[in-house]
Amino acid sequence: MKTAHIVFVVLVSFLCVCHCKDLIVGTSFNGRLLWQEKAEYNAIPLKKRVKEVFYSDPGQQIIKGIIARDLDHTDAIATITAGGVGQSYANIRLKSERGSGLNYQIEIYV
Repeated sequence: MKTAHIVFVVLVSFLCVCHCKDLIVGTSFNGRLLWQEKAEYNAIPLKKRVKEVFYSDPGQQIIKGIIARDLDHTDAIATITAGGVGQSYANIRLKSERGSGLNYQIEIYV
């Protein structure tokens, strides 16, 4: 009986992770929030919206974590195209689903 509960919890948590469209790379634990930006684009019917977000630290601090949260819970996708964790810069590409806009909160931790 205990094994069935454990398997059920693992499967449910796996499904939750698979349907999540937020980008979480690295860690924010014991990190300091260095940069935060809200990226928004309005929807255009039958079009996918794409936005590139660039971050570069003039102090050359190393990034420990990046979090990009989809505030509208759509099927938009966020990817890191350059830099990221272990670097002092990051380029993040946001792409909406067809006919939807973008509404992301991006946070970078050092």
